[in-house]
Amino acid sequence: MAEATKGGGSKRKRKKQPSSQKWKKYKIEGEKIIREKICPRCGPSIFLARHKGRAYCGRCHYTEFISETK
Repeated sequence: MAEATKGGGSKRKRKKQPSSQKWKKYKIEGEKIIREKICPRCGPSIFLARHKGRAYCGRCHYTEFISETK
């Protein structure tokens, strides 16, 4: 008789995800905590991602272009 096998396959290895680093999106001034950039459409719970020359919301696709004056 053939032997019964369990599971059949190897376990999937997980990739290490980088941390979200949300502490970089806040400033502390005195007794108050201030959020850096929030999305004007989605509200205060969604932050804008900072890219080169723009700020972007991944949820509603809102984009602010940052002009660099020299």
